Amino acid sequence: MVFENFHTQTVTLDEVTIHYRIGGKGPPLLLLHGCPQTHLMWHKLVPVLSREFTIVASDLRGYGDSSKPQGLPNHANYSFRAMAADQNELMARLGYASFSAVGHDRGARVLHRMALDFPGRLQRLAFLDILPTTVLYEQTDRHFASSYWEWFFFTQGKGFPERLLSADPESFLRYELGHLADDGTIGPEVWNEYLRVPQDKASMHGMCEDYRAGATIDLAHDAADAGQRIETPLLLLWGAHNPVWKRFDMIGVWQRFAHDVVGCAIEAGHYLAEEAPDRLLAELLPFIRGEPVAPKSRTFARGKTERSSVSVKR
Repeated sequence: MVFENFHTQTVTLDEVTIHYRIGGKGPPLLLLHGCPQTHLMWHKLVPVLSREFTIVASDLRGYGDSSKPQGLPNHANYSFRAMAADQNELMARLGYASFSAVGHDRGARVLHRMALDFPGRLQRLAFLDILPTTVLYEQTDRHFASSYWEWFFFTQGKGFPERLLSADPESFLRYELGHLADDGTIGPEVWNEYLRVPQDKASMHGMCEDYRAGATIDLAHDAADAGQRIETPLLLLWGAHNPVWKRFDMIGVWQRFAHDVVGCAIEAGHYLAEEAPDRLLAELLPFIRGEPVAPKSRTFARGKTERSSVSVKR
């Protein structure tokens, strides 16, 4: 049984209802999932994290069992700004004046926006397997476009991708996540939940609207905030087997967007929390606790490595 001893709750905000699970004890820690997953992606981590933290594992709007409203013409109601406001208000409703947070994929992009819009609320941040949205669009080439095809297909208009995806949602999910089920990385309980959600056509719409916003209004928000940097201490972890990152100095890029960055690659693909939970916990726990971070291997573009501390404060 996953998320044992957690309570399933919803909170109704101005526009949407947000679904989440809460459990554990200690300081608050918000966990935000990526695409095409739900809060269940954290199921291997929460038994350990909940010993020290009160865990709030939430479904983003458009995903899981949270609301999936019709997208606006400018996609503003699926912007990272709107999603960040949802999660900020959720934590406020739960009575948390400040909290730490971990996000994977789209959830990490929501937290990037939250760190800019609500800087005083966040204590410590961890981003899993992302670079800033603007950076990736600016440096798009055929390798990135082939690997991150969703960024280009999901953004097509007039409901076209939704219709194709909804025609065979299981094939879509198997293309994205099937290897994790086939090799036993995730069990039947989690796989069946992942498969349940996209059977609802509204889920496909919410997912596509998220990416449409990412290619339009989110870029406008980022441009308006150009030069603003994350004040919260940031841990960056990425999959060593994700081919997209081989061309980038991951820490170096994030130093342009945050004042205090530490991090390293993990021997995994994109889905760190399910592929390498023990290695991920070994990095996350000391950082979230606020312990000093030991020097790590810093991975640069084209495979060069350097043994050094990667903490930078400016």
